[in-house]
Amino acid sequence: MAKTQVLNLKGEKVKDITLKDSVWNVEVNESVVHDAIVLAQASLRQGTASTKTRSEVSGGGRKPYKQKGTGNARQGSTRSPQWPGGGIVFGPKPRKYDKKQNRKERRLALKSALTSKLQDKELVVVENLNLENNKTKTFNEVLKNLKVDKKALIVCADENENLYLASRNNNKVALVLANEINVLDLIATDYLVIDESSIKKIEEVLS
Repeated sequence: MAKTQVLNLKGEKVKDITLKDSVWNVEVNESVVHDAIVLAQASLRQGTASTKTRSEVSGGGRKPYKQKGTGNARQGSTRSPQWPGGGIVFGPKPRKYDKKQNRKERRLALKSALTSKLQDKELVVVENLNLENNKTKTFNEVLKNLKVDKKALIVCADENENLYLASRNNNKVALVLANEINVLDLIATDYLVIDESSIKKIEEVLS
């Protein structure tokens, strides 16, 4: 079974923790991870783009000029697509971009993303994330102590008001609860900073 060290907020090693191989040491399936990312990004799309066809734009009920004798091409309506202000051909209409992925694939994608973080040495496990105050300066000092200098996903087991208030001004950090962890956030960030309680919760669900 894989092992990793647990740090305190000063960046000092407290102990070692054993991670379950069924969650943190699986064979990474890049195809399933890709599908999970596409699914997550698609679900963020509103799908509200809409254009009007020639039957929906206003006006154009009368024939603009007679059929013959003008020297121009024959026209039946000023709302035809070739006219300014006319209808749009094959334009977007409201639609759903939702995709499907079965439960086993979603779990495998999440396990693969977690395994990648461990293998790439981008996993930082901390004893707890209880800050002494809600100042951004304090939070940034903690990240410095943990040697987290790039984009990071912070995962905590329970709601933590001080952590939320202190981290929200840092645009390089995303904060989620353990039950909200997802593949898109894991792949989009360089580090996974997670407290010990969250490790246990994730293992309970994914084992």
